[in-house]
Amino acid sequence: MTKERFKVTYSTLASPDPKLHQLYDEAVAQAKADFGKNYPLFINGKERFAEKTFEKRSPVNLDWVMGHFQYGAEQDVKDAVAAAKDAFPAWSGRPWQERVAIMRKAADLISDRLFYMSANMSLEIGKNRLEALGDVEETADLIRYNCDAIEKNNNFNFTLLAESDRHHNRSVLKPYGVWVVISPFNFPGALAGGPSGTALVAGNTVVLKPATDTPLTAWFLTECFRDAGVPDGAFNYVTGSGRVVGQALLDHPDVAGITFTGSYDVGMHIIRSFSQGKQPRPAIAEMGGKNPTIISAKADLDKAALGVMRSAFGLQGQKCSACSRVYVHKDVKDEFIGKLLDLTQKINVGDPTDKDNWMGPLANKSAYEDYKKFAAELHENGNVVYGGEVLEEAGNGYYAAPTIVDNLPHDHHLWKHEMFLPIVTVTDFEDLDDAMAKANDVEYGLTAGFFSKDDDEVQWWLDNIQAGVLYVNRESGATTGAWPGYQSFGGWKGSGSTGKAAGSFYYVQQYMHEQSQTIVD
Repeated sequence: MTKERFKVTYSTLASPDPKLHQLYDEAVAQAKADFGKNYPLFINGKERFAEKTFEKRSPVNLDWVMGHFQYGAEQDVKDAVAAAKDAFPAWSGRPWQERVAIMRKAADLISDRLFYMSANMSLEIGKNRLEALGDVEETADLIRYNCDAIEKNNNFNFTLLAESDRHHNRSVLKPYGVWVVISPFNFPGALAGGPSGTALVAGNTVVLKPATDTPLTAWFLTECFRDAGVPDGAFNYVTGSGRVVGQALLDHPDVAGITFTGSYDVGMHIIRSFSQGKQPRPAIAEMGGKNPTIISAKADLDKAALGVMRSAFGLQGQKCSACSRVYVHKDVKDEFIGKLLDLTQKINVGDPTDKDNWMGPLANKSAYEDYKKFAAELHENGNVVYGGEVLEEAGNGYYAAPTIVDNLPHDHHLWKHEMFLPIVTVTDFEDLDDAMAKANDVEYGLTAGFFSKDDDEVQWWLDNIQAGVLYVNRESGATTGAWPGYQSFGGWKGSGSTGKAAGSFYYVQQYMHEQSQTIVD
């Protein structure tokens, strides 16, 4: 733990303080010294070990076994849900101020353990040091933000109109019960700890199933919740396959609600499966994006190129908010591509714990094979301006080059398919309305970017783009970089199931249902 507090956000992704880098480097050394441990399940406040385990190898170097994790079975799921159900009356019945205090302590523990968690995250999934530091701190801020929401709204307990002085009418929000969180690999802190912390502060009890690529970060979150005083059974952690653990959680009749972040196909399967219960149950699903940036002839091209580069290639393009499509006016297209190419050529790819490397490896073998398949297809059908090749010389991991593609036919399926890789396709347009039509012609609607110095164009774009998170002239990230309280984050169309966004005014309420109370004297 460290008493010093550093804060790296996705808007800055920078720190001039050499102490930050020293602490991170020391944490990397400690993380490597801890390789090979056997990590348990956590059910009803107890550590549990299964009959079978799986090893987690680092995509940075496939010789590195970071740890061994438990293959949870259906019985483990049943026990975790039962523990959460048993813990619900006491946890939900606590004064909300006590729940807030415990969750604020959990957030502070996450911040205190920033460097060790970040170093392990870099090794676990390939995030560069600043992205990893941002992810961990975002986790803490998401929890704090929802604690603030509970406090500011008196736990959403409000007076309603009354028919007379004898009538006392109120609206209150109450938790549902057992809440499942199924988290993705790409933001293993924020998208596991954020929803889990929100469910807990709202009064639900939680079962967390992390992605099999990132069980270690989720274990560290489990330790933070435990050490903060979340009582036995109120938070449970079960690792294992989606087919066994994930499906068993979906099918369990005592699960009252679920939060999922991941692919559209899996998200829609979860929504459909979850709807088969005896009663309607809330399902909060964020399901990816195919995020466009439109660049006007009146744009600042230096800002546009930097914003696109950071959003297309940050975390190797493995963000649901990554910029994967660019529509640039024909009069400035060549100049824009030149600037984007210049920035991309300067990207160092390699071990992400090295301060000089901005891109690390892809998450896993499946992504690596997808990259090779898509690169071959793009070489055949478009003009690969840069990249389009794996980088075996970068290390014994899943390394691939950032890739810029021009002149891909408009009817090619990769304009609409979420590749989730460091690949951006670029095309020109003559008419802004045509660019808008193409930008909106996808199943997704998560994030979108626009560059123009013309106020009328900006307003036109804001009025017509179909996405939940919009950025204009943002050089720190054309389509990426939301932070709790600064940008809400939620998708339209096939990108989200509820129409409500995280880190804003309406999120924590989704973890509660409303009750009207009338008392007559």
